Amino acid sequence: MASLDSNDPPNLSTAAPFSSVQGVTERLANEDLLKRLEPMLEALKAEKFQGFDLEGFSPAVPVSFARDMPKKFSKDELLKYKPFLKWLETLKSSLSLQYKLDVEPLHPFHNDPYTLREIHIQAVDYFGERIGFIKLDAVLENGKSSVGLPGKIFMRGGSVAMLMILRPNDSLDERLVILTEQPRIPAGSLSFLEIPAGVMDDHDNFAGAAAKEIEEETGITISQSELIDMTKLALEDSPNLENLAHAIYPSPGGSDEFITLFLWEMKLERLEIEALREKLTGERLQGEMIKLRLLNYEDLWKFATRDAKTMAAWALYESLKRAGKLDDDGNIVDNLRSPT
Repeated sequence: MASLDSNDPPNLSTAAPFSSVQGVTERLANEDLLKRLEPMLEALKAEKFQGFDLEGFSPAVPVSFARDMPKKFSKDELLKYKPFLKWLETLKSSLSLQYKLDVEPLHPFHNDPYTLREIHIQAVDYFGERIGFIKLDAVLENGKSSVGLPGKIFMRGGSVAMLMILRPNDSLDERLVILTEQPRIPAGSLSFLEIPAGVMDDHDNFAGAAAKEIEEETGITISQSELIDMTKLALEDSPNLENLAHAIYPSPGGSDEFITLFLWEMKLERLEIEALREKLTGERLQGEMIKLRLLNYEDLWKFATRDAKTMAAWALYESLKRAGKLDDDGNIVDNLRSPT
């Protein structure tokens, strides 16, 4: 082969095309960049998928945490969070029904059952020292589907709400309802009208901001013995193979939240009711977070329609009366009471 002198012009027919040289250069640059980024990517991957294997399922379910979770959040914290445990218990019960052979018809997913493959904890909000809300993604797949079941969950657990009815002794057909008016920022409202909502405390008493306001404004302290669980009364004859709560689920497509609806009905002297009406009439004071309202029962459906739990409580109260499960005074009919 003839050699080329340095002064000879290059043979363009044998030189590598510019596009090929450029491609090789870019590939080498990308490989170098990937090598330099690899430790960082591995670290991020390790952080994102830090977690544990959840026993109780076959096989065990990997649980991962987002890399920006609060430092105090841990496996132990998660496994003490009652809404998470309740959700797991209910889901496990529901998944097991797919395999039952002693039922007719068989479960719709029997031939290709879904299993819980993964749980990814995306975010957590604390109320002081305790977990308030968790946002998670549960992956449920079967052998055929490439999509799986929707599993994005805003987890907050259960709460209670109460239909509070006052009746004057001299006119038992007349009924008034105690409502709360307060800011509900997720709804974009500063004056949302609804029945009182809260939680049951360790002594089975109605608790929370609404309960505190009711006690302060009316002197009424609500105890468990005075409450009728309308959701349980309505559901007592309904099958519950999936171990769901005796409650309403206002948004089951996106949240585990369930609400137990109680009835509290009380007779008072008319003078007491009128004094209460006068006290609760008027605008919220400057800076006042919760205002109690007294509304005629017949107007409840018109003024509180936007609140799902209020409408559910109203519908249950009316239906339980029509079904003969509640008497005219709002008490459980004697032959329906559980033996003590």
